[in-house]
Amino acid sequence: MTQATVELLAQDLNHQGGVFCPSPKADMKLWNSHPKVYLDVGRHGEAKCPYCGTVYKLKAGEHFGGGH
Repeated sequence: MTQATVELLAQDLNHQGGVFCPSPKADMKLWNSHPKVYLDVGRHGEAKCPYCGTVYKLKAGEHFGGGH
C-alpha cells in the first residue's frame, strides 16, 4: 500500500489543531475507510494515521497558533 501524504492549511485544522482520518481531503473511498481517529497535527506540524498510514502535515509556511 502506498503511503499518502495530505498537505493541510492551518485553516483545515480544528480549533485544537487536529484533523480526523479518514478525511475527504485524503480522497478516501468508502471501501478503504477505517474507524475515525483524531490526529493532532498542530502540535508537531504533522501526524500519521495508525490505521492507514496516511500522513497529514501542514504545508510549508503554515503555522497553527492554537486557540489560546
